[in-house]
Amino acid sequence: MEKTLTHSQIKQAVEEAYNECKNVTGGHNADYIPFLANVDPNLFGISLTLTDGTTFNIGDTDYKFGIESVSKVLTAILILKQHGADAVLKQIGADATGLPFNSIFAILLENDHPSTPLVNAGAITACSMVEPKGDSWGKWEAIINNIAALCGSEAQVLDELYRSESETNFNNRSIAWLLKNYNRIYDDVDMSLDLYTRQCSVGITSSQLAICAGTIANGGVNPVTKAEVFARELAPKITTLISSVGFYQNTGDWMYTSGIPAKSGVGGGVLGVYPGVMGVAAFAPPLDEAGNSVKAQAAVKAIMKKLDLGVFNGDNVTVVAD
Repeated sequence: MEKTLTHSQIKQAVEEAYNECKNVTGGHNADYIPFLANVDPNLFGISLTLTDGTTFNIGDTDYKFGIESVSKVLTAILILKQHGADAVLKQIGADATGLPFNSIFAILLENDHPSTPLVNAGAITACSMVEPKGDSWGKWEAIINNIAALCGSEAQVLDELYRSESETNFNNRSIAWLLKNYNRIYDDVDMSLDLYTRQCSVGITSSQLAICAGTIANGGVNPVTKAEVFARELAPKITTLISSVGFYQNTGDWMYTSGIPAKSGVGGGVLGVYPGVMGVAAFAPPLDEAGNSVKAQAAVKAIMKKLDLGVFNGDNVTVVAD
């Protein structure tokens, strides 16, 4: 079925979603990371980027929050670029664990691979795969430059968050060494864990995140800068990963109720990808029990409902300027 949307319809949907969701309550900040516990819980922003580069922003869309687990998507793209889809499948995997994002039990159940680069175990392994091997600074340059290319602007680590994460990442240290025991860390263990911790501590705005999502939706071409960030054939691979495990053990419910592949982070951000149409991002710190932003989830769902969109609807969606 053919479906045509105008810029004004999309802008209206974003504004209405913001106004309807700004008073949504529930959840609490990620208090196991001291920095995140102290972020203003009332912050809220929605950003949307179309594949033609048109952007819509409302609310606290210039506030730099911790990217946290949304960074897993960006580094997954990097290793897909460096190693190819088959190597990532072989060395990490693409299966949802059905368990929390920081599960050690999942590794014990599936010790032949870390399941997916979008949970902690697979993301640490992904950092160990980043080239150049054995070069911590070179690896970090590759990671942060990839983030900048996807977002269309520079990104930097929030130093206080990085220190806070490093001082409290006991569970991730256990994950990293358990992966090493199963020969699923492909570089120095401590280096790989530090890179993962550092990438999670990058400060990002919802505006940047929507452009990143728009780049994925646009087949690897940044819709704002027009630069090709990754090959088109990798776009469905990363979108598949997002759709299978973006909300961890709640991913099935999310896809069923929202209709859009999306990835969350405990900093309060959500990145959503509608292939060929748009990228959407929302930010609000209070999380549900699975570690997903309560208000950001509500906002993205509201936009999808107002526009009557869903990746499984079978619609051929065209967006036109008014």
